[in-house]
Amino acid sequence: MKFLANLLIKSICIVFLCLATQNIFAQSLNKTYLDYIEKYKDEAMRQQKRYKIPASITLAQGLLESGAGNGKLAKESNNHFGIKCHGVWQGEKVYHDDDEKGECFRKYDDPFQSYEDHSLFLTSRPRYAELFELDITDYQGWAVGLKKCGYATDKAYASKLIGLIELYSLYKYDTEALKKNRPVTEEKKEIKNSTTHTPYLSWGLLYVEAKQGDTFEKIGKEFGVKARKLAQYNELPKDYVFNEGDIVYLQMKNKYAKKGYKYHTVKSGESLHSISQKYGIKLSSIFNLNNIDANYTIKEGDTLKLNRKLK
Repeated sequence: MKFLANLLIKSICIVFLCLATQNIFAQSLNKTYLDYIEKYKDEAMRQQKRYKIPASITLAQGLLESGAGNGKLAKESNNHFGIKCHGVWQGEKVYHDDDEKGECFRKYDDPFQSYEDHSLFLTSRPRYAELFELDITDYQGWAVGLKKCGYATDKAYASKLIGLIELYSLYKYDTEALKKNRPVTEEKKEIKNSTTHTPYLSWGLLYVEAKQGDTFEKIGKEFGVKARKLAQYNELPKDYVFNEGDIVYLQMKNKYAKKGYKYHTVKSGESLHSISQKYGIKLSSIFNLNNIDANYTIKEGDTLKLNRKLK
């Protein structure tokens, strides 16, 4: 009898412990957050399909930056991602204290416009380009990458995003969006943007096509990149004046050509520099791969190596 009594007491304790654990877990799932997720999950998945940003990341950032839509910036300005004006914003503006006093933030007509602009913000800035090389389901890599690339100053930003994604199972929306998604196969992908120049993605690099009279200073100001850096990326003098249609990379070119591009046969009018721009690879790589230097004169019909792996 004593044994049965002890067993009954233990069983009751286990039941109460399980109920308490379930209650704690239920309380940790904030209803306001759940309502926010339900309201914006379809929009986050739509953004993933269009811009290749994980829906889980978009939702977690929206939750965190807007306080699930209850923050002052979200309520008064429909700004759910804390995006500042950055000197290029032409829409309405509001001013709030953030890292500094009275900083300029973007104001939107509705939250969905904020979601669209969040995607444009990430896709049009070179510093975030490396994130788009990650797998769409790698929410941890995206969270760490956003912090590394300077999206937020909070040292715990990445862990907060990951915590939200895992607590609310936001990662399921990444795979759900993938089921209805079809990969884009063209090499050159246009990225919708409100800037003067249209950014493209090719060879894993962001670039624009220059307009007549463009300079590094002008393009750099538009995209928030120093003219000196742009000149370095494109291996040209800082005061270089572009011709219509010239390729201008917004980030450092690759060391070698992408897989499948092993050689290039020189055509009339081409230069070593124009070839390096065409394939998005550094001039120094072309020199090293072909045992030549900057003084070498190419001629029509020459064959140049673009990659060290030729098999």
